[in-house]
Amino acid sequence: MAFLIGGANSLTGGYDIDNSLRFNKGDSPKLNFTQGTPTSRRTWTYSTWVKRGNLADQSESILSWGDEDFFDIRFQDGTPDDGLLVYISDGDSKTLATNRLFRDPATWYHIIVASDTTDGTAGDRTRIYVNGVEETSFATEAQPDQNYDYRGLVSGDTICIGNRYTGSHYLDGYLADTHFIDGQQLTPSSFGETNDNGVWIPIKYSGTYGTNGFKLEYKQTGTDADASGLGADTSGNDNHMTVTNLAATDVTTDTPTNNFATLNPLNKASNVTLSEGNCKAAIAGSGQSRAVTSSIAVSSGKWYWETKYTTDVDAGFVGVITADGGWNPSDSDLANNGSDDNVGYINGGNKYINGSASSYGNSWANNDTISVLLNIDDNEVIFYKNGTAQNSGTAISKTFSGFYYAVVQHTSGSGTSNFSMNFGNPPHAISSGNADANGFGNFEYAVPSGYFALCTKNLAEYG
Repeated sequence: MAFLIGGANSLTGGYDIDNSLRFNKGDSPKLNFTQGTPTSRRTWTYSTWVKRGNLADQSESILSWGDEDFFDIRFQDGTPDDGLLVYISDGDSKTLATNRLFRDPATWYHIIVASDTTDGTAGDRTRIYVNGVEETSFATEAQPDQNYDYRGLVSGDTICIGNRYTGSHYLDGYLADTHFIDGQQLTPSSFGETNDNGVWIPIKYSGTYGTNGFKLEYKQTGTDADASGLGADTSGNDNHMTVTNLAATDVTTDTPTNNFATLNPLNKASNVTLSEGNCKAAIAGSGQSRAVTSSIAVSSGKWYWETKYTTDVDAGFVGVITADGGWNPSDSDLANNGSDDNVGYINGGNKYINGSASSYGNSWANNDTISVLLNIDDNEVIFYKNGTAQNSGTAISKTFSGFYYAVVQHTSGSGTSNFSMNFGNPPHAISSGNADANGFGNFEYAVPSGYFALCTKNLAEYG
C-alpha cells in the first residue's frame, strides 16, 4: 500500500496527460505571447491542471494579461493565504477570492475560470471550478460590470502564463493540459469527468479555441516561440509562447494522470529550502540535524529513486524513515538516533539502522549519485553509488512495519547540504535516460529488475 502526504489519488481513465512544465520561482520563469484581435473581450475560459511546489509567502500567478490595467489569476499571499484570487485592476478593482485553500503540494488541482460579462446575473459572469465543482464560497466577491470589456484583451497586448506579466508573481510548481478558449464560457464537462471511483479526471477537449486561444501540452523542449518550443500551441492557432527562464529539464512526466513523488514542504525542517518543483533541497546545518521527506510513503513493493549530492559537505544522509512515528524533521539526527525507525547511507561510507552504525560502502561527495533500492516486501535496502552496488550488492536487512518515506538529511556541522532528488523527473541534467520496466521515470542509471519509480500508476499496480 501507499499514500501521498496530502491524500492525492492516482487518476486513471481513457485520456492520459503525458507531460507537465515545472516552474521554479527562483528562476523567474514565464511563457507569454502577443495577442491578435480577440474573438471576444467579454467571454473566455481558462482551464489548467496545477500542482503547487514550495508554498511561499508570495502570490503566484497562473494566468495574466495587461500592463497598468492588468488581469490576474493567482494563488495569493493575502486574505486568505493560499486561496485563489481572480483580480481585475482597472481603477475600479474587482476581486474574487476563494475561501478554499490550495495547500496540498502532493496533489494536482484542476482549475477553470470562465467569464461572460454579458450575463445579466452578476454571480454568473466569472465562474470558478475546482476539480469539476463550482466554487460558491468567497472571502471576497466583486464581479465585473455587465458587458465589461477586459482591457488587456486587445491586439498587441500580452497574455502570460506562470507570472503576472509586469510583476513578480512567479509560479512555483507544475502546469499541465493548459487551455485558453477565446469567445466561450465553458463548464468543467468540456475538460473532465468523474470516474467510477468518484475522482475527477481529465478528458480530451474537442471544441474550438477562438482567435487568441491556445493549448499547451508541454511536450517539446526547445526555447523558441515555435512548434518545437516549451510553449508550443497545439490548438491549431500557432499562438506559440515566448519562453523565459525555462529549459528542457523543466519538461516532466509528473502529471494529473501519473503523479510522481517529490520532496514535501509540509514535512521538512524550517531551514530546508526546496526548489525546482520540490525536487531540490538545500539544508542549512547551523550545527543542527535537519531533514525533509518525500511526498509519497509506501508500505509494500519494491521502489527505486536517485539522489545527486551537489555540495561537498561532510554531512549527508540518504535513506528511508517511518511515516508512522512522531519523528520531527527539525530535531532528530537520523544517523545517531535509535528511537526513529530508519535506515540510511551516510557520506562517510557507513550504514545506519535505527542509529546503529557499521561499515558498509564507499564514501561519497560532490556530484555523486546515490541510488536507493527499497524492497519492503523482502525487508531489504540496497544503496548504489554512481551505478555500483555497495557492499558487493549484499542487501541491508531491515524489518519494515507500516509506511516509509524517502528522506535526506544534513546530519551535522554548519555548512549546507544540497540534494537533487530524482524520483523519475530529474531537476538536473543527466547523461543517459533509463526508465523502469513500465516505461516510467527518467533515471541516470538502469533501474534494477523488479523495482519501480514512485508514481501513482506504479503504486496502483505494485503498492
